[in-house]
Amino acid sequence: MDKCLIYQMLPRLWGNTNRKCVQNGTLEQNGCGRFADIDNKSLDYIKGLGMDYVWFTGVIRHSTKESTRGCVASHPQFVKGRAGSPYAICDYYDVNPYLATDPDKRMSEFENLIKRTHKKDLKVLIDFVPNHVARDYGSFRSPYAPADTQYLGTEDDMTAHWKPENDFFYYPGEALTLPNNQQFKEQNPTLDLYHEFPAKASGNVYSPSPSVNDWYETIRINYCDFYTETWNKMYQIVRFWASKGVDGFRCDMVELVPWQFFKWMIAKIKEEFPSVIFVAEVYDKNLYSHYALEVGFDLLYDKSGLYDVIFAITKGWQSTKAITWNWQSIPDNVQSHLLNFLENHDELRFGSSDFGQDARRTFAALYVSLYFNKSPFMVYFGEEYGERGMDDEGFSGRNGRTTIFDWWSVDSLRAIKKGASEAQDKFFDKFSAALKRASVDEAIKNGKTFDLCWFNSGSEGFDHDKHFAFLRGEYGDIRLFVSNFSDKDADIKVSIPSEAFEYMKMPSSIPTSIAVHVPAYDGVILSL
Repeated sequence: MDKCLIYQMLPRLWGNTNRKCVQNGTLEQNGCGRFADIDNKSLDYIKGLGMDYVWFTGVIRHSTKESTRGCVASHPQFVKGRAGSPYAICDYYDVNPYLATDPDKRMSEFENLIKRTHKKDLKVLIDFVPNHVARDYGSFRSPYAPADTQYLGTEDDMTAHWKPENDFFYYPGEALTLPNNQQFKEQNPTLDLYHEFPAKASGNVYSPSPSVNDWYETIRINYCDFYTETWNKMYQIVRFWASKGVDGFRCDMVELVPWQFFKWMIAKIKEEFPSVIFVAEVYDKNLYSHYALEVGFDLLYDKSGLYDVIFAITKGWQSTKAITWNWQSIPDNVQSHLLNFLENHDELRFGSSDFGQDARRTFAALYVSLYFNKSPFMVYFGEEYGERGMDDEGFSGRNGRTTIFDWWSVDSLRAIKKGASEAQDKFFDKFSAALKRASVDEAIKNGKTFDLCWFNSGSEGFDHDKHFAFLRGEYGDIRLFVSNFSDKDADIKVSIPSEAFEYMKMPSSIPTSIAVHVPAYDGVILSL
C-alpha cells in the first residue's frame, strides 16, 4: 500500500472544550463532542496536516452508564468508566446517540459526517470489533438494522459450553461472578448485582469468574476455523457500514479470531467494495507476513516492531542499532503493509511521564517512525500539540493515556478549537511541517531507503547507540536524516558509502562526507 497518513480521533472528545470537567463526571457535568463538531473547519484542519484517512474511534454504539441524550443505561457494575469502553459494543448496527445533536437522527448525522469527510478528499475508517461484544449486547435492537438481521446468540443452545452453531461460550449451571462484586455492593447498596446465568466467557478469558484485569465488560464471540453462520453475521456487519460509504476498518485484536474468518471476510467484502481497506491490530511480529500476504490485511500495526524499538531507545533501554536489526527482520514485501505510529489510544502519549517525559523530545523518534520507510503513519489527535495524557479523568486514572472510558475535555484539543499557547504553537508548527513533508515529498513517499549506521559506527561524533542516520530518495532527489536520541547536542560527520551511491543511483556531485549539528532529542533533514 502507498504511504498514507491516518488521523485517529475520538468524536466523544473532539468537540468538547469544557475547562471545568470533574473527575468521574457525568455526561451532563463534563459534556462531550458530537458529530456536528467535526465540521468543515475541523476537516480542513485535518486535511491541512496532510492526512488521507480519519479514523473515527468509538462511533459504533457501546454500553454506557448514561441515560441521557438518547442513551439507554447499561447495568453500572460491568461498564468501565461513566462513558464506557468503545470496545464494548452493544449494537453493531447503531451509532452512539450521545454523538448526535438529535439522537433520533443519529444515523443520518453520521452519514452526513461521512459525506463531509469525503468532500474534503479524506477517507473514513471506523472500528470493527470482531472478538467480543458488551455483556448486554442484544438487550435492545437498532432501528437501523436490516429487517433480516440475525443478532448474535438469539438461537444459541445455552445448555452447552461450546457448540459450533453457538455464537457465544457458556458455563451451564454457573452464574457470572464479576471481580468487583463486593466493591460495587458497598458503593451501591440499593442496587442489585449484575446477574448473568448461565455465565458467558469474557472477551479475553474462558472463565465464569473474570479477574479485575480481564475484559469483564465483554463476552467473547465463538468462531471456528471453518465457515459457520457466525461468520456470515459478522460479514453482514462490515457490509452494512461499507454500504454507507465507510472506506476502511481498523480490526480489533485480530489474533483472538481465527485467521480463516478474516481471509474469507476480507475477500468477500473486496469483491463488492474493492477500495475498502482493513487495518489489523496485531502484536505477534512473527505473524506479520501471514496476515499481510496470506490473510489479506492492507495494513498491520507495527507495535511489536518499530514502535517497541523506538520506545525502548527513548527510555534508554536499547541501542539505536535495534532500528537496523528490526528492519532487517522484516521482508521487503511486508514492510509497506506496516502502520507506524508513536501514539494511539492504547499506548502512552509521547510527552507523558512514562514515555518521553516532554513532547518536545518527540522529533528524534518522529523522524525515524515517519520517514524511515514507505510505510503509512498514524497520528493520534492532540499529538501534534504535544498532548501529555496526564489528566486524572476517573476510571483511566493519571496514566499517560487519553481516556477512552470517561467524559472529558483534553487540553491539546482545546488548543485546536480555541487557540494554543505560544509553546503549543511552536511545537505544532514543527510537528505539522514534518507531517506535511511526508505527504508531499516524493523522495519520502516513493524513494528508496539506505541505512547509514553500519558505515558510520566509527565516524567523528557518531554514537552508534544514540544516533541514527539514513537516506531516502533516488537519483538526484536525496534526503539525509539524522536523529539524536541522546540528551546532548551532537556534531557529526556523516559518511556516505559507495554502496549508497550505487543502490540509490546518486550523482557523484553529492559529497561523501557531510557535517551536521543535531540538537538533543531532535533530528535534522538535509536535501542533498
